[in-house]
Amino acid sequence: MQQIVESLRIALSGLAANRLRTGLTTLGIAIGVAAVIVLVSLGQAVQLFVEEQFLGIGTNLVFVVPESVISTGGAASGGPPDMSRLTTASSLTEKDVAALSDPFRVPEAAMVVPELRLTRTASYANLQTRGRIRATTPEYLAIRNRRVILGRFFDDRDMLAGARVAVLGQTTVRNLFPEDVLPIGETFRLGEVPFRVIGIMEAYGGASFGDEDDVIFIPITTAQQRLQSGRTLSGQYPVSQIFVQAASDKRIDALVAQITQTLREEHMISFRDEDDFVVLTQADLLQSFGAITALLTVFLGVIAGISLLVGGIGIMNIMLVTVTERTREIGLRKAVGARQRDILAQFLVESVMLAAVGGAAGLAVAALGTALVGALLPDLKATVSASGVLLATTISALIGIFFGLYPARRASRLNPIDALRFE
Repeated sequence: MQQIVESLRIALSGLAANRLRTGLTTLGIAIGVAAVIVLVSLGQAVQLFVEEQFLGIGTNLVFVVPESVISTGGAASGGPPDMSRLTTASSLTEKDVAALSDPFRVPEAAMVVPELRLTRTASYANLQTRGRIRATTPEYLAIRNRRVILGRFFDDRDMLAGARVAVLGQTTVRNLFPEDVLPIGETFRLGEVPFRVIGIMEAYGGASFGDEDDVIFIPITTAQQRLQSGRTLSGQYPVSQIFVQAASDKRIDALVAQITQTLREEHMISFRDEDDFVVLTQADLLQSFGAITALLTVFLGVIAGISLLVGGIGIMNIMLVTVTERTREIGLRKAVGARQRDILAQFLVESVMLAAVGGAAGLAVAALGTALVGALLPDLKATVSASGVLLATTISALIGIFFGLYPARRASRLNPIDALRFE
């Protein structure tokens, strides 16, 4: 123990004697440690943000989408792929919705909600915008955890009457109406069809899957009668996707099996043929995005690790210079009885202290950097993670040992006579 304390004292005095050189050497480690902590914390924050976005689209949800749309690689707003361009070619119809709503065939389904996605030009006075239409049923609010903050959502009477009423997202309101106009009760057009605004949705927040505030909700019956007259070959109205909510998160696998069996029967798919639909769960989507964000976090960590490597090389360079400058001191210590392991420990402790000082400075910079990221991007909720701190601290200590080992071994193996004669 006394030997360790003495090594620390000598190391501190050596570092203090060359403050500028010590500061510049530790700067490389500090930058590397800060980069690792900030980037790893940022990657974890992105992963958490994605998970929150998925959980925000509904509880215990299962998505049923046409297989043809999955194969085209479309991207959905808030979940599955976007079917707005392929609605008439969809393999899902209103008959499938009725079959999945049958409690005898799909007993695990607590709620079934169809959605028809269309795009029409929305116009009011001399203003126009691209209208992203979500034609659905009144149960949409409950299954997707959405709320109306002004006015109301359409109800069953509007559905039965095919009423030309609409509920707007807040982005659509900003794009379509002047600031001094309250949209409730106003009439605008989707294509050539007039619609009356009866409600405004609460801001959804986030745009991971597209702007879910840039939407127009209308009754699906109205969309089928007024905007989308096309039918499938069987004479049924197509739907873009179907949301099915499980009664319990423990029954989702059973629900998926019941949905698959029911739709295969409805579509008369033989046991040899592939499904013309895809059933996705929130767990499936989270797993896919989780793998991507985890890979991104590792990639960012590797990039930041390069700066740690550069800092380690700087430590090795400085320690080699230090060994050269203190060759006579090494010879003198050996001449009075110091062993190789004593010299090795002395210079190794000094190297580790360089890395430790740099790591501490990097941790402080990382805390400030993460706080800055959190202030600029509050949705990410970036914080200094314990795993990032542990990783960076461990790496900085290992760098101090690894890059300091060669100079320390070189110092410990000097011949005392040659060292004393060194000029």
